[in-house]
Amino acid sequence: MSGERSYRDAAEQPVSKDELLDALRESGDEFLAKLRSLPEAGFEAGRYEQGWNARQILAHVAAIEWTYANLIDIAREAESAPPADGEPATRPIAGGMDAYNERQVAKRADAPVAELLDEFERNREKTIAAVEEAPEPLFSVAIRSGGGIPGPLGSVLMAVAVSHVHEHLRDILGGG
Repeated sequence: MSGERSYRDAAEQPVSKDELLDALRESGDEFLAKLRSLPEAGFEAGRYEQGWNARQILAHVAAIEWTYANLIDIAREAESAPPADGEPATRPIAGGMDAYNERQVAKRADAPVAELLDEFERNREKTIAAVEEAPEPLFSVAIRSGGGIPGPLGSVLMAVAVSHVHEHLRDILGGG
């Protein structure tokens, strides 16, 4: 990653609701603009260490975007009934995150690039709406993402919905 911090490190930084909303909008717009300008044939090139090509990375990003509103639900549950073990609140993923990612990418194997971009856009709008509706104090509740990123909700969302997506944009563009 050429000396840059991992998206996992982003969860260490405190983030306000307004900062998160600005970052979600900006990163979503950038992601869509840059990828809509690429020729569709370029999405079949391999670029990722898991062997995914650019279209598969896009399928992964489109697929996981819908899950971010669930992190808000996890924080709500933890706020009303904190976990007894003192660990950040989470929901386990059947089979683990890698298996989930593979299932979601396989499910979209035949989806055209335009459809995947539209799915990402719809799901990003839902993420933004869920963040807008959540009260500010919720963004400081400790959670753990499905991928194991712990921290306050706002910071975890910044890590997974902004920094993680940005890293995959660099993967697709070949600047990783």
